[in-house]
Amino acid sequence: MASVVKHDVGIDRLEVSAYTVPTDRPESDGTAQWDATTLILVEAHGGDATGLGYTYGDLASGTVVRSVLAGVVEGRDAMSVTSTWEAMARACRNLGRPGVASMAIGAVDAALWDLKARLLGLPLATLLDAARAQVPIYGSGGFTSYSDEQLASQLGGWAELGIPRVKMKVGRHPRHDSERVRVARQAIGPDTELFVDANGALSRKQALWYAERFAEHGVGWFEEPVSSDDLDGLRLVRDRAPAGMEIAAGEYGYMLPYFERMLAAGAVDCLQADATRCEGITGFLRVAALCQARSLELSAHCGPSIHAHPCCAVGPLRHLEYFHDHVRVEALLFDGTLEPVEGTLRPDLTRPGNGLAFKHADAEPYAA
Repeated sequence: MASVVKHDVGIDRLEVSAYTVPTDRPESDGTAQWDATTLILVEAHGGDATGLGYTYGDLASGTVVRSVLAGVVEGRDAMSVTSTWEAMARACRNLGRPGVASMAIGAVDAALWDLKARLLGLPLATLLDAARAQVPIYGSGGFTSYSDEQLASQLGGWAELGIPRVKMKVGRHPRHDSERVRVARQAIGPDTELFVDANGALSRKQALWYAERFAEHGVGWFEEPVSSDDLDGLRLVRDRAPAGMEIAAGEYGYMLPYFERMLAAGAVDCLQADATRCEGITGFLRVAALCQARSLELSAHCGPSIHAHPCCAVGPLRHLEYFHDHVRVEALLFDGTLEPVEGTLRPDLTRPGNGLAFKHADAEPYAA
């Protein structure tokens, strides 16, 4: 006789905490510098389970969860994640929803999907109806603050691990970037794909000029060569970039209309989205549907542990960013993080939900 699943489980409470982890060395990209990463954790309690979700950002997102979203979410049906997502979105209308509020929604939404999966005793990938068993990744770091030796060591190390594609930052000192790209290519060999990311640091004409230089070293992915707000500029670079070089952007998208405008402008060859920013797993899957409608692929930005399961459910998936900072933070704060195997992450289907367990004692020294 089939077991009966109980559907009337309420969400008892949300707990919010924050943890700031220093970087292992100073880091910068084309437009920003940082020396620490802050993770905002949401724990959603209901029935006999706790779901985990998080975002990377400012403490302000945690404040939005406490002051606004907890009152919206607590008492609602743990099985009705999408209706709760809609209620959170409505509650943030007058807060300035894109940005801090969207990231708060994202952390809660991820926790609620995890809670639902745990209550049902299912891996999250199974609950979301997986289209694949494993997710291709690319190693990401190569910060502009790194020496040539550090750059070569990090990217070359990923190539030695069998990760077939790696990404480095460019744009802070453009005149030196051609040499840095040459160093990276020498370190990873001829068979590993090489990506560059300018984080919007370049002008349109600079981006076109450097695209030609980077192509000489086999660069096949140029991320945010110009600001992601400059859709005409992205389209210009996409149209005129060397054959074989793709243009990508989208990581700073918070709401669905942002992604629709980028796709309608023909601005990218591959769209990026980040579930910790684009209002959680619910938002991420909606972005994936936009990509599928336009026959474009989606690449997941950062946060490998929060993305591994939902990426399995995305039909038009290209890959997932295995970002150096977040890999460190997630391994420090959670049990159940995934190790790359032959250039992929494979969710552990023997563990319910997203497979993560928060290490409260280990995290305490980093509490913000």
